[in-house]
Amino acid sequence: MGEVKSAWALEAGHAARRAAARRPSDASARARQPLSAFPELDCVRHLLPIGTLAAAEARARALGVGAEQVLIAGGSISEDSYVAALARSLGLPFEPLDRLPRAACALDDARLIEAAAAGLLPVQRADGPAFVVAPRHDAARRLTLLRRLNALPDRLALTSSARLRQFVERHATRAITHKAAEELRCTRPDLCAARGEPRALRWALIGAGLAAAMWLAPAATQTTVGAALALVFLAWIALRLIGFLTPKEAPRRAPALADDRLPTYTIIVALYREAAVVEGLVAALDALDYPREKLDIKLVLESDDLATRAAIAALDLGPPYEVVMAPRGDPRTKPKALNAALLFARGAFTAVYDAEDRPEPDQLRRALERFRQEPELACVQARLSIYNAADDWLTRLFAAEYCGLFDVFLPALAACRLPFPLGGSSNHFRTAVLRAIGGWDPYNVTEDADLGVRLARFGHRMGVIASTTFEEAPVGVAAWLWQRTRWFKGWMQTWIVHMRAPVSLARELPLSAFLAFQLTVGGTVVAALVHPLFLAALIHAAATGQPVLGAADDATAVALAGLHGLSCLAGYLVTTALCLLGLSRRRLLAHAWALALLPVLWLLLSLAAWCAVFELVRDPYRWNKTEHGCAKSPRRAHA
Repeated sequence: MGEVKSAWALEAGHAARRAAARRPSDASARARQPLSAFPELDCVRHLLPIGTLAAAEARARALGVGAEQVLIAGGSISEDSYVAALARSLGLPFEPLDRLPRAACALDDARLIEAAAAGLLPVQRADGPAFVVAPRHDAARRLTLLRRLNALPDRLALTSSARLRQFVERHATRAITHKAAEELRCTRPDLCAARGEPRALRWALIGAGLAAAMWLAPAATQTTVGAALALVFLAWIALRLIGFLTPKEAPRRAPALADDRLPTYTIIVALYREAAVVEGLVAALDALDYPREKLDIKLVLESDDLATRAAIAALDLGPPYEVVMAPRGDPRTKPKALNAALLFARGAFTAVYDAEDRPEPDQLRRALERFRQEPELACVQARLSIYNAADDWLTRLFAAEYCGLFDVFLPALAACRLPFPLGGSSNHFRTAVLRAIGGWDPYNVTEDADLGVRLARFGHRMGVIASTTFEEAPVGVAAWLWQRTRWFKGWMQTWIVHMRAPVSLARELPLSAFLAFQLTVGGTVVAALVHPLFLAALIHAAATGQPVLGAADDATAVALAGLHGLSCLAGYLVTTALCLLGLSRRRLLAHAWALALLPVLWLLLSLAAWCAVFELVRDPYRWNKTEHGCAKSPRRAHA
């Protein structure tokens, strides 16, 4: 786009010189006209009440934005109506773009997407090249001032940002689909979960080696494998102990950042079969303590989700909301939808929410304050809490897990500068960094976990902020199992992807970060898979006095049984303590009785992990949709 902007600037200079030579008297007359403080409003002063204009000017002065943005964001005038009025006042055509053929723009599809981001579209008319401009930021003011000086280029047309984006969506569908679904696989196939070169031989050799070892030395092999798994489990437990070493962050008042210094903030929400919750989502986003003029909210919809599309249409949303259609085709995942919206993101920072989320109003400001304090941070994770914990025993356990994870464990990892799997919601990114590392992996069904590791591999840090987003836990065992199966499958994908080249991973991460990744991602999966085996071995040994696993002698069998028993007991105790600490910090200890059912939860986790193994083989990119709007007690938990 650099040469396009340069051509526009060159054309503007030529036009200014031609106009000055052609109409010196007009230029002098216009220069003598009194200039208003907000010339961008001159084109609509005859259309709107004086009080509305005065209020817009006052707010624009306080926010440091164009006054027309205040009018548009406040619903006083539509963007189309304003841009059409601006075009008339400037003597320029308004280009609706709905009948402009694709051949009129010589840019290839990839550059066409960049044009939408820049708000500048070069086109070829019958009388020569011209530019279609979607005025943003202070462009309307600058164009008005150029017109006063008779320095306005005469080969311009104006359009709205929404019309420009829709034009690009219509005519660059293939490029949008490629960038959303395939760009990471094409640019960094080593970091994408899409199937690349066949790896069946490697797994076959590993399986053959284990089978041979079991055949030749069954007792020694079983003992070695059992001991190794128990040690991994104990290391996984030990890592969680650092949560107790990090004190609770002291509550602080929301940072008072000046509104005129706030940057544009993009919010992306991917929606699929969410008609029941969109009204609550919009209410929560409207309640954010952030100027609407500086918000860029993308609601990403699927073309066949007619119910959600109708629910959004019924709300009649104006700026800052934009509806983006997710590209058709496989993989049909949330990260692909997020990538499609990222192409059109205008904010310097980007946040991701889920349909059922209810973020605290000051969350964006808290994230910005953290980014300002620590410039090396590329991402901050807000804390997640469950608002329907009282529904049943499983939602209570879900709430306890979230308290232990987001209020105790993740803050501790962040304080130790260790990488951690991001939550699937309330992630706040520097947009430039997010684009530089390739966005989300559309083939990974737990894209948040993968992105946390990828940020660390590219040398970026993550943090946790003391702001909460309230979420809905799945209601019922079937819904819970459906969701957890997807989570485990994504963690398996993440571990496999980043361990394709373990030497490279070890070089790109510090040793502590490398080990933390092995335990937080790989260890979580292994712990869930082996837990029922350890539990069954212990029960069998207690009932019969004989170990299930073979051993070279009785002493080895007793030591191995003790190691398994220690790992199970330590796992229960440390997890319970971590959840209790989190519940205490949330003042939700009334739900602590559900932790007595932790052994049942762990067996369910093991079931989900084994289901994920089979699904990873049979249908690796299937996205198990979690149904929202099913909560029985939809009230907020106490923060």
